Amino acid sequence: MTVTKARAARTSRITRAVATAAALSAAALFAAPAAIAADAHRSPNSLPQHSGSATVFVQSDNTTANTVAAYARAADGTLTRKGVYSTGGKGGMLPGTVADHLASQGSLAYDRHHQLLYAVNAGSDTVTVFAVHGTHLRRVQEISSGGSFPVSVTFHGDRVYVANTLGGGSVQGFVRTGERLVKVPSWHRNLGLDKGTSAVGQISFTPDGSKLVVTTKASGQSIDVFPLDGAHGGPSAQPVVTSTPGAVPFGFAFDSAGRIRVTEAGTNSVGTFTVGRDGRLTAKGTVPTGQTATCWAVTAGDHLYVSNAGSGTLSGYRVGTQGQLAALGNTATDAGTVDAAASSDGRYLYVQTGVKGVVDEFRVGPKGALTAIGSVVVPGAVGGEGIVAG
Repeated sequence: MTVTKARAARTSRITRAVATAAALSAAALFAAPAAIAADAHRSPNSLPQHSGSATVFVQSDNTTANTVAAYARAADGTLTRKGVYSTGGKGGMLPGTVADHLASQGSLAYDRHHQLLYAVNAGSDTVTVFAVHGTHLRRVQEISSGGSFPVSVTFHGDRVYVANTLGGGSVQGFVRTGERLVKVPSWHRNLGLDKGTSAVGQISFTPDGSKLVVTTKASGQSIDVFPLDGAHGGPSAQPVVTSTPGAVPFGFAFDSAGRIRVTEAGTNSVGTFTVGRDGRLTAKGTVPTGQTATCWAVTAGDHLYVSNAGSGTLSGYRVGTQGQLAALGNTATDAGTVDAAASSDGRYLYVQTGVKGVVDEFRVGPKGALTAIGSVVVPGAVGGEGIVAG
C-alpha cells in the first residue's frame, strides 16, 4: 500500500487531523477497529462485565518510582492486595503539599470496557498505559503527556486527554488504537495560566463525551469547558470560561442527570452547575460543608461524597430528584482525606488518605450512611493520589 493510500485509509477511519498527527504511528492506526468509534455512544450500563469488575487500583505517586497497587475486592467490600506494578515513570510533589502531592483529582483512570488503566507520572511528564487482566497489570506504554507535570487523565471511547498543571497549564489529546495511545498535536491547548503556580484541579469528559471540563486553581479560579468537534474532533480553540473568583474550584463529579458537582476549596463548599449545549455553565446553588480543604468529589448511586483534607472527613449528600443536595453528615477518615472511588454497583466507597498512605474502606448504606469496614496501607503512597474501582 502506498503512503498516499495509507493516509487516505487513516482519514476514513478516524479524521484527517488524527491521521496527519499520527503519521509516525501508521501501523497502530491501521489496527484500530471501526467499532471503536461506536464506544463513545454506548451507555455505560450496556457495557459487558469484565474480570476486573471486583478490583481497586491505587497509585502511589512515589517520587522515586511511581507504582500502582492492585487489590481484589471481597464480597464484603474489604480489600486484599494482589500486586504492585511499576509505571516506568516517577511521581511528583508540588512544593508545600503534604497529603496531596499532585493537588488534583483523577490522576488514575480505568477504562473498564477495554480493560485499560491510565496513570500519570508527574515527575516524568508522561502517561502510562496498563492492560488489565483481573488484578494483574501489564505495562503497555509510557508516552509524553505533552506538557509539564501531568495531574489528571480522562477518556471517552477512543479519545484520551491529559491535563498538565505547570508551565501555565495545558491539555493534550490522544487517540487510542488498540492498547496504545497516539498523540494528536492539534489536540493540544494551552490554558494560559500563571506559570509559577499549580493551575489545574481536574480534567474530565462530560458523560455524553461532547465536551471537556477543566477546573483551574490559583490564578485561574475558573471552570473551563471545551466543546469537541464531533465524535473524533478536537477541542474548540478557546474554552467557554466560567469564572469563580475566591471559590478555587478543585475536583468535580457528575450526577446521573449530568449536573457538575464542583468542590470549592476556597469557600469549603460544593457548587452545582448545569452544562449548556454551547458549554456555558449555569449555577444552581452552593452548599457549604463546614469542613476544611474541601477538594475531591465522587458519586455513588444517588449520593455524593466530598473529601475534606484538612478535617480528615467525608461530607455526604443525597441527590434529590430536582438536583438538590441534602446533607447526610460527616464521616471521619484517616488523616489527609484526598481522592476517592466508588465501586461500580455503588455499594462501597474507597478513600485515599495521604498523611500515611492509607485507603479507608466504607460500606454505603441504602440511605447513604457510611460504615467503616477496614483499611489498607498502600506501599510508598504517602502523599499519593489516584484511585479507581471496578
